[in-house]
Amino acid sequence: MRATGLGRKTAFSRGVSGSRNHDPGVPSGAGVLRFAAMRSRLLFIALLSAGCSTNQSRTAMPATGFAFDWPAYSHDREGTRYSAADQITPANVASLQVAWIFRTGDYTRGEAAARFESTPLLVDGTLFLSTPLGTVIALDPIHGTEIWRYDPRIDLTGDYGDFTNRGVATWVDTLAPATSNCRRRIFVAPIDARLIALDSKTGQRCFEVDLTKGLDNPPRYKGEYQVTSAPTVVGDMVVVGSSVADNQRVDAPSGTVRAFDARTGALNWKWDPIPRDSAHTGAANAWAPMSVDESRDLIFIPVGSASPDFYGGKRKGSNRHANSVVALRASTGQLVWAHQLVHHDLWDYDVASQPVLATVRGVPALIQATKMGHIFVLNRETGVPLFPIEERAVPQTDVTGEASWPTQPFPTKPAPLVPSRIASSDAWGITPKDRDWCRSRIQSLRSEGIFTPPSLRGTIVLPGNAGGSNWGGVALDPRRDVIIAPTNNIATVVTLIPRDRMGEARRTNRFSETSRQEGTEYGMKREPLITPEGVPCNPPPWGALTSVDLSTGDRRWQVPLGDSLGSPNLGGAMVTVSGLIFVSGTRDDKLYAYATQSGAKLWSATLPAGGHAMPMTYQAASGRQYVVISAGGHNALQTTPGDYVIAYALPGAPSLPAAPRVPMTGTFTGEMRIGRNRFATTMTFREEGSALSGRLEIKEPIITGPLTGSRVADSVTFSIAFQYPAKPCSGTMSGDGAFANRNTTVEGNITVRSNCGTQVEELGTFVLRPAR
Repeated sequence: MRATGLGRKTAFSRGVSGSRNHDPGVPSGAGVLRFAAMRSRLLFIALLSAGCSTNQSRTAMPATGFAFDWPAYSHDREGTRYSAADQITPANVASLQVAWIFRTGDYTRGEAAARFESTPLLVDGTLFLSTPLGTVIALDPIHGTEIWRYDPRIDLTGDYGDFTNRGVATWVDTLAPATSNCRRRIFVAPIDARLIALDSKTGQRCFEVDLTKGLDNPPRYKGEYQVTSAPTVVGDMVVVGSSVADNQRVDAPSGTVRAFDARTGALNWKWDPIPRDSAHTGAANAWAPMSVDESRDLIFIPVGSASPDFYGGKRKGSNRHANSVVALRASTGQLVWAHQLVHHDLWDYDVASQPVLATVRGVPALIQATKMGHIFVLNRETGVPLFPIEERAVPQTDVTGEASWPTQPFPTKPAPLVPSRIASSDAWGITPKDRDWCRSRIQSLRSEGIFTPPSLRGTIVLPGNAGGSNWGGVALDPRRDVIIAPTNNIATVVTLIPRDRMGEARRTNRFSETSRQEGTEYGMKREPLITPEGVPCNPPPWGALTSVDLSTGDRRWQVPLGDSLGSPNLGGAMVTVSGLIFVSGTRDDKLYAYATQSGAKLWSATLPAGGHAMPMTYQAASGRQYVVISAGGHNALQTTPGDYVIAYALPGAPSLPAAPRVPMTGTFTGEMRIGRNRFATTMTFREEGSALSGRLEIKEPIITGPLTGSRVADSVTFSIAFQYPAKPCSGTMSGDGAFANRNTTVEGNITVRSNCGTQVEELGTFVLRPAR
């Protein structure tokens, strides 16, 4: 789950002390996995693992001529990720080419590195997307030009673990006049836990709610309680869950699900998965997207684990409603049914993905993918299994004070998507030395198959907490009656540490995740099961794509996702009526198209940054279909960082004339983000041939200095010798960027080297616009 461990006082630090968060199902930045087989390095603890506003009008709103739109995060509120757009087919997909590229200007590096995992919406002829910093941007979907943006100005000093925002939601006020402000609203819940409603035409704010207020267990620090998934709209309400830091303390913030009036922001109802007389636990929060069956007045909640993850001695029993999929009456929030998928979770096996609503054998069904690689198929109205589920005995704890649950639920169909056991004889490696090391390591640990409890000697957890399935979930092809599931297959090791040994454990395990689990007798350590050279001990593929037949529960096919070894992945898949699967999230910075029928790889494109988001598609009335993905990289997977939105189409897509060259002489204004800080920035440039000269001016705090550099075509480099009188200290900033968005912005990376703090080098980014 989330793991950071930030808080160093650096050149631009404001002295904020860091704390360790959980990361729901994604890698953290505290361990190194060097895949020698792939000749690359993978930062890997947890594959282990918040203001004011500004609005900038750009262009007129486009016309609305679209045959197929994308009006919700997963295309629809049923979570299908399925589109009837049909121009792109298996026969012509290999001809796809870039139609346009847009850069948001919102990305960060270093201590506050964020992840661009947003899937845009297409409604009323406009694309709406959110950035990791919670900025909402409206784009022309044909040309990729900006219409407006709203920046909620989140505070980067928060200790955000899973620093992302995966999308927005939309709602139309049918009681409002057609021309009134805020008739159609765009809802965003930034990482700092606010719910903000915006007018879809202008980006002006309609209302804002502070989601950290009114919790039974309030957060102790900024970032302990946050939101990462898109809100969910049902009727005239907008429903939000939360992402809560795990492994920190027993009484973590409440995982309450809340519904707010979509017109006013007033609270309509709330539902807490943990009874409030349970004083010794918190969390059980819904951080993944929810699904809606409006005709049945039902909203379906995927619920995470109770706190803390790996020791449950203070939360005896099954922890009912934690690790469950839950149906609530959408109009009132009352419980209709609940089905627990893990009893007394000790493995960080959150229900991490959106439930998918389908029809299975003529029955209204709910399909829930899980980190365990299990797929549960339930009657949507009652929660009764459509494929039998067996309670099977599982290994039991040997830790004093713990009381693990004697059985766990196993669906008889579909079969598990990923392996769930590793023995020493399964040890994998590139060389005999690798295999010997892995064999010895496995023999030293508890490894009795899935649901082996954490132990003092160390326990192998397979699947690890990244899955199986993670927040990318599964996609449904109702025409072919299949689901498509991207999965991970990476083993981790969890070790419980007696309280009096935690200090030593942290000192001697700098490249492993450690957490205190305050209020219990044990802290914890989590790390990937890899050799000292970074080779995984469990056999590949380490990532796969699987098709499951819903009528029979049988697997149709399974292929490695990405390269032949299968890549660990975080993203998601979407499917189209023509028989295509579009999926990204792999470590090679690529977007792929596979054939739904066979799993054959039909096309791939190298993205300008890692594509850790679910793709989406839409089709204009003219017949032109676009496939769009956000590409921003992932700091823990060590994919290329960035802030790109890329649209692909078949040849002949309309484009704008080339933008005129913008001279780099004059004043440019914008922002630098260095470490956990953002600085309003002015730079003056003088361009003579390819040479640049000029000056940096930051007013708060005062940081100034001369700059020199060069410009070659659209690329810009510069160096600034700065003075920081308040410290006092000095140093250099090196910038490397490019013109973007039809030459309306210049953006890129900053590296700071100085004598201003304990850290010699800091990483940052910048975005500048010519002053008007």
